[in-house]
Amino acid sequence: MESAAAFPRPVLTAASVLPADAGRAVLVARVHDPECDGPCVAAVRGEHVVDLTAITPTVSDLMERDDAAAVVREADGGQVWRLDELLAAPAGRRDVPHLLAPVDLQVIKAAGVTFARSLLERVIEERTGGDPAQAARVRARVARVVGGALDGIRPGSPEADKAKELLVSEGLWSQYLEVGIGPDPEVFTKAPVLSSVGTGADVGVLGASVWNNPEPEVVLVVDSHGRVRGATLGNDVNLRDIEGRSALLLSRAKDNNASCAIGPFIRLLDEDFDLDTVRGLDIDLRIDGTDGYVLHGSSSLREISRDVLDLVAATHGPHHQYPDGFVLFTGTLFAPTEDRQAPGAGFTHEYGDVVRISNPRLGALVNTVVTSEQATPWTYGVRALMRSLARRGVL
Repeated sequence: MESAAAFPRPVLTAASVLPADAGRAVLVARVHDPECDGPCVAAVRGEHVVDLTAITPTVSDLMERDDAAAVVREADGGQVWRLDELLAAPAGRRDVPHLLAPVDLQVIKAAGVTFARSLLERVIEERTGGDPAQAARVRARVARVVGGALDGIRPGSPEADKAKELLVSEGLWSQYLEVGIGPDPEVFTKAPVLSSVGTGADVGVLGASVWNNPEPEVVLVVDSHGRVRGATLGNDVNLRDIEGRSALLLSRAKDNNASCAIGPFIRLLDEDFDLDTVRGLDIDLRIDGTDGYVLHGSSSLREISRDVLDLVAATHGPHHQYPDGFVLFTGTLFAPTEDRQAPGAGFTHEYGDVVRISNPRLGALVNTVVTSEQATPWTYGVRALMRSLARRGVL
């Protein structure tokens, strides 16, 4: 297999990753600074990125502050980097400043099966046992039986119960339909704390997978009290063949080296960007292969089956607390079915694919696909972060 270093990387600039209304947006970044061998919490102000670590040592701390937006907008900071220079840093290099995923101590959670269209694709994965060659045949049968029966159904409602009865009678009931239209959503831990990668980094697909795709999602940033403080973009990389063999392999399918990308920045909620704005976000996806292959896709939070606050409540509350806050992938409408490698096999990644997930209010998250085994190993954990902050005297 070709080495990860051999793949061309996209050229990123401030103009290509910033939100269209960046001048009004309150944007939080994290920067790896080789001088202190650690991450810095930073404010994005135009094309400059300002170190705020002396004021707020972690993004988790910043999210707890009621004045977080004012701090990001106005506080005097330390070192200043040019955003273009951070974006130009080679992937995986620790000796040059570069952007990181904009979250740190927050637990990385994900809600699954939150859209009817992608829900049916999960059923298809299950029915094929993860075999992409069987997908077209099973998809046709599911479409014939289900039709529009799930359109507009509110999970847990009497209408959902009737749809369940229909699917059971046709022998098509599934554990995915249970969490898709039943009373309780699927919420799982996507990745360990500090393991996500940011824009410009490689994103990893397990080498054994032969059927996989990106999952472009809105990611909510939530504080320890369960308050949504901001939003960003995420790629919840999906290994369809492995999860399709058994839902008990979810961790094997979802949690691998570099398999979680978040960024480019957290946009804090404010008067110009509130929760209703988040509810209406449309997420665009573009995949560019090294062979000239191009795929466009999209996902819209307007079509989500459960409100985002219902997903937050299912994650945090009297039943579960997160003292350092959490981030929550909200699910995706995107489920590619067009053939790429062979007739009837559907879409799967090829190594070197450049995945661009974007929205005018959140900017662009751009990553290059490699195997998880080839991606830069995850070596910087909580102990390293605490030692770095202690050396800097900011704890």
